[in-house]
Amino acid sequence: MTSTSPDTRAPTSRLPSLTGMRFLAVIAVFLYHSYYLQPFGDTGVSKVAEFLFSKANGIGVSFFFILSGFVLAWSVRANDTPARFWRRRVVKIYPNHVVTWLIALVLAFSVGQALTGAQIFSNLFLVQAWFPSMEIMFSLNEVSWSLACEIFFYLMFPVLFVLAKKIPAARLWLCVGVVIAAIFALIFVATLLPQDGMDTWQGWLLYTLPPARALEFVVGILMARIVIAKRWIPLGLGPAFLLLAAGYGALLLTPSPYHAVAPTIIPLALIIPAAATADLRNLPSFLRGRVFVWLGEISFAFYLVHRLVQMYGEMALGDPEQTWGTAQAIGLLAVSFVISLLLAWLLHITVERPMMKRFASSKKPKPENRPGPDKVGVSG
Repeated sequence: MTSTSPDTRAPTSRLPSLTGMRFLAVIAVFLYHSYYLQPFGDTGVSKVAEFLFSKANGIGVSFFFILSGFVLAWSVRANDTPARFWRRRVVKIYPNHVVTWLIALVLAFSVGQALTGAQIFSNLFLVQAWFPSMEIMFSLNEVSWSLACEIFFYLMFPVLFVLAKKIPAARLWLCVGVVIAAIFALIFVATLLPQDGMDTWQGWLLYTLPPARALEFVVGILMARIVIAKRWIPLGLGPAFLLLAAGYGALLLTPSPYHAVAPTIIPLALIIPAAATADLRNLPSFLRGRVFVWLGEISFAFYLVHRLVQMYGEMALGDPEQTWGTAQAIGLLAVSFVISLLLAWLLHITVERPMMKRFASSKKPKPENRPGPDKVGVSG
């Protein structure tokens, strides 16, 4: 995956703030799924939870898709090949996925859930997001639909990266604007489809269809190119978080399924390079602390296990329709969080990390150079 781009880069630098930020995104997804458990007996508290968290999945998933594009474009290896790249990505995703798929299958059968072959095998092979059916899209371990999108992104990355490298540095921001405009244009297209919310056509187009979500991945690639090409603007991490908070406010006021991407695409596209720049220039960032980085490292495993813990934990407590006092409900959610965290750590150290170490690469291509901490371009 090489090109003739004239970028001149200094020695590589790690971006720990991006690792730490991953856990903030997975917390948003956790809170979204926590709301859908409907644990609060107090109507007022339940309504507040609904307002704050019933659309939090939009910001969490979108962050991961943009981050994937950014990190992969940032960490391209100079003499890499598509085959080596795909091998690393498959080894990163599939071991954790297969383990949680098996667990989800056993748990589903243990409670007598009827499953079709389409549900079982589309989930296993990560193609479920291509089907405009909620029964298939969100089958078994329902959060794994996003991995189907990631697999598609990885398949397309070698081509997308070469194309992105051909864009003149002076036109990178324009290209970002064009892609973001395309994301907003999808909302117009969705209005022409049957208006049935997340089920099925509108939600499929705006939320789960891999080619549609690939636009966020492309934004991430372009934002990485902007930082590498020294075209980043002087936006600090603090102001970027304020913009993200405003975007989240807009998300809360946007009806489903239109909330999935559009309200937060701009602040998310800005906060990732802002965090990367903070690391490169050694600016203050709470996200690069040891605890946040550790939480970020296990965030993928946490993402895969947390919904299973919530769903089957609720069943273990008895009536799924049961509600709780506010303190009890918060306590139960805290317990599910801790259990998910412990299981994620176990999955990370027993499956994800060993498999990456053993099978991710038979050779180690030389990394491309990256801008050092004092060589990140910031233009007005």
